[in-house]
Amino acid sequence: MYGFRDMEKINVVWFKRDLRLKDHAPLKHALEEGLPILLVYFVEPSLVRASQSNIRHWKFIYESLVDLNQSLAVVGGKIHLFHEEVIPAFEQIQQHYQLNKLFSHQETGIAITYQRDKEVKRFCQVNKVIWQEWQQNGVQRGRKNRKGWSAQWETFMNRSLENPAWEKGDFLNPDFSEISMMQKPLDWMKHSPFTLQQGGENRAHQYLKSFLEGRVENYSRFISKPEASRRSCSRLSPYLAWGNLSVRQVFQAAESLRKAGKCTGPIRNFQSRLRWHCHFIQKFEMEERMEFEPINQGFMDYGYEENPEWLKAWKMGKTGIPLVDACMRCLIQTGYVNFRMRAMLVSFLTHHLNLDWRAGADHLAQLFLDFEPGIHYPQLQMQAGVTGVNQVRIYNPIKQSGDHDPEGVFIKKWVPELASLPFPYFHEPWKTPPIEGQMAGFTLGDTYPFPIMDPEKAARLAREKIWKAQSLPDVKKEAKRILARHTLSLRWR
Repeated sequence: MYGFRDMEKINVVWFKRDLRLKDHAPLKHALEEGLPILLVYFVEPSLVRASQSNIRHWKFIYESLVDLNQSLAVVGGKIHLFHEEVIPAFEQIQQHYQLNKLFSHQETGIAITYQRDKEVKRFCQVNKVIWQEWQQNGVQRGRKNRKGWSAQWETFMNRSLENPAWEKGDFLNPDFSEISMMQKPLDWMKHSPFTLQQGGENRAHQYLKSFLEGRVENYSRFISKPEASRRSCSRLSPYLAWGNLSVRQVFQAAESLRKAGKCTGPIRNFQSRLRWHCHFIQKFEMEERMEFEPINQGFMDYGYEENPEWLKAWKMGKTGIPLVDACMRCLIQTGYVNFRMRAMLVSFLTHHLNLDWRAGADHLAQLFLDFEPGIHYPQLQMQAGVTGVNQVRIYNPIKQSGDHDPEGVFIKKWVPELASLPFPYFHEPWKTPPIEGQMAGFTLGDTYPFPIMDPEKAARLAREKIWKAQSLPDVKKEAKRILARHTLSLRWR
């Protein structure tokens, strides 16, 4: 029904990082209330301007909203898109309707969304709006430790999906064109020069289907390979990050396959990573300051260097270390590299270059199509070795290259300057003999840069520095606190 029903009592469903119509508890319960429902999504200028934000994220969100509205059109529904901060948008909606209840999922986000949610809570209290929130993916708000968390997570994953009953829907579709400012964000959301996965609930289910019906077979075998993993891994991470799928949907689909006796080993490995996915978000939910400082406060004064030229080279994929550069250039173009390569990029930044993990945090957040704050910041700190409780891994990019891209397929794809070099020189081009370089038309420093540092020497110095820091009294003291607060009480099966 179009047009306003002035001052009618309504309920609102607020979509955030849950851009789906299935297994959506807020939507399901709003439909069961019986009142007219307004579905909304806010393109908040504060989030658009956030240092972690990138056009690729908003393009994915836009594609997801278009997909949802195509599905909703069948039942007369529509998600209304507002280019506005949440409180001003609600105040404008209030000019036409009496807000009764607000339904949404809890969001474990960045400081901007955390502050916004506190403001929304105050708005609801002042205006006598009941705000009902549901947890996402087994992540629990208000926890002091992890006692019983693993068991409760498994229970959550095995509960029935919260699928809405569409026949109960009375959707409001007023003309918000004067206050939604829709055209402004859509112009720059639609276009991107990069080759990225497309957003949308329907596209997400296609990826899930293709993974479980075939690609999962090589999941464990190729998980560390930068090129082969692009197909053998699920590639569901952006759909989970922006909520086109819930972790529960994916877990249960995988569990059905496992119980049928198909690909049981790879499925178990995949399910364990779903649990770890939520584990890291839970950690960030409990210590959101990790966005700005190390979880282990013994590392607050850890002595990083400031080297803008090295940082620029790392960001542009021009460090002179082939696998590092290939991974960064791949990220820039596609928004995705596998977990091991992400870990190597952070390890190289923080250990080999001795640069602060925070110096690269926003750059990677912008590049990752699947940017998930609750995974991003804990992982950055873990790979940087500043937790005091995790094993410090200083990835050798030359060894990683030989182990996981021995024929240079990935390197030559993303660093074509090295395509003419024969084995093994594309792994270490600085070792190319002059005659080999001449035959290949390759000149180090011209065709491809010299390494910005000596990787062996840098790793040795980093190892000495980080292990010395691990033994500091303040680091050890904080490590005990972290273990008591975040150690899981039940290992995976």
